[in-house]
Amino acid sequence: MKTRFFLASALLLAGCQITNTTNTVEEKTNTTNNDPAAQVAPTATTKTTPKPQVVVPKKIPTPQEQQDVWERISMQLRADIPNDQRVIHYRDWYLRHPSHLNTVAQRAEPFLYMITEEIEKRDLPLELALLPIVESSFDQFAYSHGRAAGLWQITAPTGRSFGLEQNWWYDGRRDVVESTRAALDLLEYLNRKFDGNWLHALAAYNTGEGRVFRAIRNNRAAGKPTDFWSLDLPRETSDYVPKLLAVSDVIQNRDKYGISIPAIDNEPAVKLVKPKTQMDLAMAAKFANVSLDEIQRLNPGYNRWATAPEGPSHLLLPVSKVDKFNAAFAENGHRGMKVIRYEVKPGDTLSVLARKHKTTTKQIQRANNMSGTNIRVGRHILIPVAMQDGETVAARMANNTQQSHGSGYRTTYTVQSGDSLWTIARQQKVSIDQITRWNGISKNSPLRVGQKLTLWKSSETGGVIRTVYYKVRSGDNLSTIAQRYKVKVADVVKWNQINGQKYLKPGQQLKLYVDVTKVSV
Repeated sequence: MKTRFFLASALLLAGCQITNTTNTVEEKTNTTNNDPAAQVAPTATTKTTPKPQVVVPKKIPTPQEQQDVWERISMQLRADIPNDQRVIHYRDWYLRHPSHLNTVAQRAEPFLYMITEEIEKRDLPLELALLPIVESSFDQFAYSHGRAAGLWQITAPTGRSFGLEQNWWYDGRRDVVESTRAALDLLEYLNRKFDGNWLHALAAYNTGEGRVFRAIRNNRAAGKPTDFWSLDLPRETSDYVPKLLAVSDVIQNRDKYGISIPAIDNEPAVKLVKPKTQMDLAMAAKFANVSLDEIQRLNPGYNRWATAPEGPSHLLLPVSKVDKFNAAFAENGHRGMKVIRYEVKPGDTLSVLARKHKTTTKQIQRANNMSGTNIRVGRHILIPVAMQDGETVAARMANNTQQSHGSGYRTTYTVQSGDSLWTIARQQKVSIDQITRWNGISKNSPLRVGQKLTLWKSSETGGVIRTVYYKVRSGDNLSTIAQRYKVKVADVVKWNQINGQKYLKPGQQLKLYVDVTKVSV
């Protein structure tokens, strides 16, 4: 399957032929013996016969034997890079922004080896290992204006079609292990649908197979070529494949372009553990002796303070911490939750108690072996609760206090006439010390009208916030947009400074700060 990668591109563009060449390096060694005692004096009847040359082939490490995963991938990239202006444009962009690839490498470090292994196991093109760079910049919490989520930017319907659960507790689109499986399943399916044409398959991954098939049919009816480069596709899709080719070119030819990317060890960084019970993430962090923030970064699929009651309950942990986790979990009797004994009071209902303790009615029923919802005053029931105040950004970021910025999401405040640090702090619900620390200024620094200040804001529910740029469509209004992304109308107005604007205009772009743990529900 690898050797057919980008075949359509090769047929269209001169010089774009896929090559599979193997260089054999040979060392030729002439051996002579300089020991006088071992030499035989020549006689008139003695002839010296030269010893045959010994050719010692130099062993070239296989991709799997490389020390760096980037090199392992680079050695297996097979796509020729067409001399197309879109490819050139995005290649130049990556070369002008080396810090972007540094950030990508830092985010990819726990996951790239695992993704590469899965792609090799399926005998798929290694270019696919770079697709999360284009899709999400390897941000496992990424969320798009089209409501696609995770490293592989999978939409909710597609996720369900490929077996990704999505509920109050868990969103499989952000689960790195499960979303990688689903994304590769989808890519294999699309490759079969398009008869092995990977460019068409990739375009369909971005815009949908129906849209690509229509473009092919239209070109065929008009007597035009049907390769990817000739199709009439949405602008985003027309740029999507060139972006992947561009980043493949840059990573494969790092020395040529004078660019370096932080190395990633070519060995497992994380390992999957599978507790057969619901697991409090804070308890898992304690068992593994890692921070709660690290548990969340490695397991972004969980929306709440614990794994899902009915599964999945698997966790990715650093390889070096797995034995420690298993030992502590066993010592705790393989219990993954803290449970309190609660006396039912007048006015209590299961739903009230579930909200109060940040759990679900079903979970309380399960803990008490109940099928109904009736509870009696004075009766004691068991309620699973978080070890920590689980749904707060502060708790999830508690072990990252060394960072100079805050947790949550970053926003920019423009200083207005009459502003002071005190009025801004009170209005934005932060402290003066935080503002000065985030912006590298002192409490006595004068503020200028129009000056931009960086502020870090927390989600009220402690979710994971990502910035989404939404393009207004015909029929949209503030209420429908706010409802779609589960934000407040007042916040949309504030974020976009549209107080005096009566109507939204199609094509207008709105900035939204979206809690990705809510929008999947």
